[in-house]
Amino acid sequence: MTELRGIYTLWLREIKRYLRDRARIISSFFQPLLWLLIFGSGMRFSGTIGDLTYQQYIFPGIIGQTLLFTSMFMGISVIWDREFGFLKEILVAPISRFSVFLGKMLGDSTDAVIQGIIVFFLGVLLGIRLDPVMFLEALPIMILITFGLVSIGLTIASFMESLESYGVIQSFINLPIFFLSGALFPIRGDVPTWLQVASGFNPLTYGVDALRTIILGEAWQPLHPLYLNLLVLCCFDAVMMIIGTLAFSRRK
Repeated sequence: MTELRGIYTLWLREIKRYLRDRARIISSFFQPLLWLLIFGSGMRFSGTIGDLTYQQYIFPGIIGQTLLFTSMFMGISVIWDREFGFLKEILVAPISRFSVFLGKMLGDSTDAVIQGIIVFFLGVLLGIRLDPVMFLEALPIMILITFGLVSIGLTIASFMESLESYGVIQSFINLPIFFLSGALFPIRGDVPTWLQVASGFNPLTYGVDALRTIILGEAWQPLHPLYLNLLVLCCFDAVMMIIGTLAFSRRK
């Protein structure tokens, strides 16, 4: 019970911090909207996307982008907690380091998923058919995406000593993951072989492909079967949670 109480407390703390930050909630709505309206309208893509408009094509990718950027940003909470001494209090609490990591990871993942849900309902503006069944099918995929990405952010932040250092590393990791995920263009056809190979090692590629399969339905020709996308995401999450726990365990 002590472990569960500790996990719940850390989860609840991260949720309250997020809900009190109204500026972040508002920006989570407008930033993806700008991508969809300005970039989606101004770009004239000549690749093979079937009968989809470019805005419809990038819509699942923008959801993935929101989950990625938000998840990685959450690593800053570790640095803030260290600066104010809260992390030291957490680490000396009578719960395991795994529970500490899991509580923060679940809280930050919940925050990221909330922002992803906000973007999800922007699809109505693009003429994408949204229904409760589609949402319930897409939600577990969004959760799986955030678990691994938040774990990356928390792991990196555990080694960083300043916000500036984390910001540089975060940008260095975010952009390749985003652009290699197929969020903005299909990873098939005339795309260079090296780019296709690199995208195959990118976990977000499988997350975006799974979201497109659910959201776009028959209009989208998936890169991989849905079960394979989910399997890769689950394996990625498990590996990153183990690495994250080990990273937190080294903290004294």
